[in-house]
Amino acid sequence: MKLMERVKATMRVKRYSLRTEKTYCYWIRFYIRFNNLRHPATLTGHEVRQFLEYLAIERHVAAATQNQALNAIVFLYRHVLDQPLGEIGQFSRAKRPQRLPVVLSHQEVMEVFQHLSGSMLLMASLMYGSGLRVSEACRLRVKNIDFSRQIITVYAGKGNKDRTTLLPPSCVQPLHTHIQMAEQQLNARLEANAIPVSLPYALDRKYPNAGISLAWQWLFPSSRPCFDERGASFYITFMPLPSKKPSNMPCAHLL
Repeated sequence: MKLMERVKATMRVKRYSLRTEKTYCYWIRFYIRFNNLRHPATLTGHEVRQFLEYLAIERHVAAATQNQALNAIVFLYRHVLDQPLGEIGQFSRAKRPQRLPVVLSHQEVMEVFQHLSGSMLLMASLMYGSGLRVSEACRLRVKNIDFSRQIITVYAGKGNKDRTTLLPPSCVQPLHTHIQMAEQQLNARLEANAIPVSLPYALDRKYPNAGISLAWQWLFPSSRPCFDERGASFYITFMPLPSKKPSNMPCAHLL
């Protein structure tokens, strides 16, 4: 098995998210190219230190980015190659400046909402009223909304943790309308080609009809099916997350 295939297989066994898998694979490839395509097993902590200093001094990356690269390399040696990385020693770290958070006033938030409509307005209202992260709002399913108890359940949030949060009263009626639209879209797909939604892990084998049930539909689905490279199938996934650069990220298997 090739090295990158081993990396992916190890991460999937350990249930790392697809986003983390893509990020770690990017840094591991970058690390190998930096060292003229030498196999990582032949490299030592000295080469790792040079790579990290190159990122900070030549590439001017942020401190979080440098730490991300270090985490990917540590994962490679500890869990894939199963060999000690060795002493890295002191290296130039990207500085993490002290920043004051930018907080909008209620009036400013309302002014932003005036420029939004449809799904974007509903997503922004949920993030503001329920304290959802962008990724959590994008990955909401119909079953995550509990109208009777006025709560939203977030599965596999930050740190792969589940939590519940309040459902804003102002979002109840828009959500009812949105779910009715999701049901209409589901019925249209069933009449056409019945493309299911992406499901976490092996749930599609345990419950074959879950992918075409209303409860598992995404509240904010993508406009077209995507190809899941893990399952080699086409699925309906959630609305793509905002990104600073184009991404060909396939379906994410998240609850």
